[in-house]
Amino acid sequence: MSIFTLRCVDEGGSLGRAAAPPSIRYTRFMSAFANVPASEWEQWVAQNEATILDVREPAEWALGTLPDAMLISTGEIMGRMDELSKDRAILCVCRSGDRSQHVAAFLAFHGYDRVANMTGGMKALGMQD
Repeated sequence: MSIFTLRCVDEGGSLGRAAAPPSIRYTRFMSAFANVPASEWEQWVAQNEATILDVREPAEWALGTLPDAMLISTGEIMGRMDELSKDRAILCVCRSGDRSQHVAAFLAFHGYDRVANMTGGMKALGMQD
């Protein structure tokens, strides 16, 4: 499991990366999420009856994706996360594992309890350079 650093949330719910002055009262810790090695993605998805969430861009998606994956690009996740069930596990996937790690943390922060990041991404599976 990975735990992200403290993030600031202002009164409007906006998430910020910069250190907050002591006067800001609205701070929370990012929730934990699992890291799944690319070589174990199939087993994890089967064991958890998970949705596969590909967070790459459409041009990357066109290069190939995992079976039954759904595409919601990283830039669209805020506006489309209601398309994801909080009752199902979610495996986040991208090219290298970086964007999917950020999306996994974002979803965990917003109450998705069973979220994982596929480490190494599609590169680790030899499906993208």
